[in-house]
Amino acid sequence: MSDSQPSAAVVDELLLKTILDIGIPPRPTILDVLAREVRAGDPNFKRIAQHVSEDVSLSAGLIKTANSPFFGFRVRAKTVAHALTMLGLDVSAKAIAGIALRNAFPVTPALERFWDSSARIAEFSGHVVDVIGGHEHVQVDDAYTFGLFRDCGIPVLLRKFPFYRDTLARANTDKERRFTTVEEEDLPTNHAIIGCMLAQSWSLPEEICLAIRHHHDFLLMQTGAASLPPASQRLIAVSQLAEHLYQMQTGMSYTQEWLKLGKSCLIILKLEETDLEDLLADVQTRFSHES
Repeated sequence: MSDSQPSAAVVDELLLKTILDIGIPPRPTILDVLAREVRAGDPNFKRIAQHVSEDVSLSAGLIKTANSPFFGFRVRAKTVAHALTMLGLDVSAKAIAGIALRNAFPVTPALERFWDSSARIAEFSGHVVDVIGGHEHVQVDDAYTFGLFRDCGIPVLLRKFPFYRDTLARANTDKERRFTTVEEEDLPTNHAIIGCMLAQSWSLPEEICLAIRHHHDFLLMQTGAASLPPASQRLIAVSQLAEHLYQMQTGMSYTQEWLKLGKSCLIILKLEETDLEDLLADVQTRFSHES
């Protein structure tokens, strides 16, 4: 090997340092509090409500989540404690993680549009599972959580690299290559890797972390995705279908990903192309009044 070429170990070390220097938001302490209570045999909802209430944005976000049409409760939550009781501890923990993720980044018009789009795709994902049924240990709240975190690497990279917006534009329009391959032309990493690292550091379930890591890997999905847990495959398929429905309904956030992934997703979900019209009508009925 030439002396001018670094060893594989050196390359790996440099790559890891670059990724760590990008600045993944640390796990919020409220998630540690919730994790302890989830593990407890008799969780203390009053204590949890007190912790959540210390953060105004978390409190408001949790109450707003409980009152959203997505959950369809007839009674409106007025307090954090009431919202916790309505949602249950597991769903509340996932909702709070999503709110904390959004709060970890500065408020800008571009990111607000990104978060709004992610939230709607998360809602569509949950609705798809509600319609077609939960399988492979993927329930409505799992699909909703994955929808919120699927692209969480994007705001991390936008914050670190000013030129990344142009990279995204090229990746969104590429009809043949993996989205992440286009990113790696400009970056030492991609948003799927960064998103997976964030999800792991925030202690999200392993099947969600793996789904984040591989959600643009259409070649893996086409070959049956045997190396991925069935739950990860299904999460990817549901969220990709949800994004496609969102694009069909709004004409926004358009990408080429359904062209590359759609056929595999339909096979995993045991759906036909003709089923999409009914699913689109479903989401239009349920969510059009929120647009």
